[in-house]
Amino acid sequence: MHRFLTNCGHYHAKLYQRVLIRAEKRNYKLRIAAQGIAHNLLHILTEKLKTIVYNICMKRKILIMGLPGSGKTTLAEKLVAKLKAAWFNADAVRQDIYSELGFSAKDRISHAKRMGKLCDWAKMGGNYVIADFVCPTQETREAFNADFTIWVDRIQEGRYEDTNKMFEKPMNYDVRLIDGTPEEWVDVVINKINETQSWDNQAPTALLIGRYQPFHIGHKTLVSEAIKRTGQCCIALRDVAGIDESNPYDFEKVKKEIHSACIEFGNKIKVVELPNITDVFYGRGVGYNIEQLELSKELQEVSATKIRDGQIGQDGKPLGKRPE
Repeated sequence: MHRFLTNCGHYHAKLYQRVLIRAEKRNYKLRIAAQGIAHNLLHILTEKLKTIVYNICMKRKILIMGLPGSGKTTLAEKLVAKLKAAWFNADAVRQDIYSELGFSAKDRISHAKRMGKLCDWAKMGGNYVIADFVCPTQETREAFNADFTIWVDRIQEGRYEDTNKMFEKPMNYDVRLIDGTPEEWVDVVINKINETQSWDNQAPTALLIGRYQPFHIGHKTLVSEAIKRTGQCCIALRDVAGIDESNPYDFEKVKKEIHSACIEFGNKIKVVELPNITDVFYGRGVGYNIEQLELSKELQEVSATKIRDGQIGQDGKPLGKRPE
């Protein structure tokens, strides 16, 4: 991934130089204007590229497949809550959106393609998305195009004879569930997902330093953006527990909250403890970038003080107020 980004960066730099060379042949004012345009173009292309690579490398589009009655929806319900994922149940989608489709081989492929497209749109923001449906043939599975496939293989026959005859055992899958409880299935799946998204200590890494008293939706948005831009994020907690009323929570409590809130990022985050850092100095540029990430006005108004005072929750919503 790092080499891929570097090669693309070289391509963008060459594009940048071509624009400037052509402008230089004309006049100085045009060159200055072109320089600004080329710089903006380079920034847009780079950010777009990082988003594309992020979505490629992070396995966000999850298919839970298997015969009818095998436990797909049971697993989906629990996994959605754990990963804070979007969820598309094929029966619900077929009933409420694509009711014209039947259960012929052709219609099943069309249904799989549509389910896949819905999931592709849902994961564009970097969130997990889960689809649970039979997906009985290799062709339907190719049409759906999952990043991560879970085969629930607990029964030999389902309740529909036509589906039993059509069903082909998958040649490729990430997790195969044969026995155990739904809770055990969830643990197996999450452990496997985390294996595919492991932390690399030598890979480009973003650093966020803060108190996080407590960790809330604004902080999580920063983490998400940091991972999207860089690939992984180190969250450094300042040791401020108990120094005043604004810092009541210790490192272990905040660390646990962060891991719970950011479970969908898997092993792409690492939480470490720092001394009470109040100043950051550097002598010269040594290969890292320091940048302020801009949050939306709504997220900027989420305050840890308001959360501690009981005015709002950690999701930024007023406590006791009906959701809009």
